[in-house]
Amino acid sequence: MNEERAFTPVLEEHYEQCLDQWRRKRSAVRYLVVLGIVALAVGSFGNTGGFARDQYGSAAATVVTLLRDSIPPDFSRCHSWMRPIIDTVLMGVAGTLLSTLLAIPLGLLGARTLCPMIVTTPIHLLLNALRAIPSLVWGILFVAAFGFGSLAGVFALAAHSTGMLGKFFTELTEHVEPGPLQALRSEGVSSLGVARFGILPQLHPRMADVSLYRFEHNIREATTLGAVGAGGIGLEIVTAFHLFEYREALALLLVILLLVTVIDALGAKVRRVFLGELS
Repeated sequence: MNEERAFTPVLEEHYEQCLDQWRRKRSAVRYLVVLGIVALAVGSFGNTGGFARDQYGSAAATVVTLLRDSIPPDFSRCHSWMRPIIDTVLMGVAGTLLSTLLAIPLGLLGARTLCPMIVTTPIHLLLNALRAIPSLVWGILFVAAFGFGSLAGVFALAAHSTGMLGKFFTELTEHVEPGPLQALRSEGVSSLGVARFGILPQLHPRMADVSLYRFEHNIREATTLGAVGAGGIGLEIVTAFHLFEYREALALLLVILLLVTVIDALGAKVRRVFLGELS
């Protein structure tokens, strides 16, 4: 008994030494990771011409010229912008709703805790492909398929958003509380019933939250799809720049800023009310 007590201080001292060594190694690794990230950022910035002084001189002069030519903003044609603004909002609404309806079943089928690998693997590949292609590229593809107009924009937003929302819904499904699922399975409930009564009730608040965020993002994305002919207010901006109507272009940018600000404020309010009722 006395020998054990004699060895106790030695063991405690050895433990403290090992703990200090581990902490020093962890700190050294952390510093190396930070230095690596900084070196990567500086190298990437320099490789893209970030340290070329001559480019900054011409860029500053160009920006000053554009600002001088675009002030004050010209709102004389604002009466003709109402329809493009409505089209932009409707594109965001329709694209978000369509992508949400598609992402819910894909998210459930992609969850590894629900379905076997033979089902989840192709679902993950599909979701990766959908979100790997930017909305602008989807816009080009759907403009080629449907022609110019808002319909191409709706499908472009829906395609990319399905990949993003499907990924989020898959991860949310894989992290649901397993207790209710096990209780339903023990009662002989089918997989569809487990998803309906055990998974979806847990996911409703988070799905609504993510979908609202995606809607706000899609409104901003819809303003850029006009650059490829997918309709909306973005087409008006591209046209103004092509005609060198910089004052009108600035006015349109201010309108978009106001539109996005209003949508963000409404989305935040709806999110608080909706999630408050569900909690």
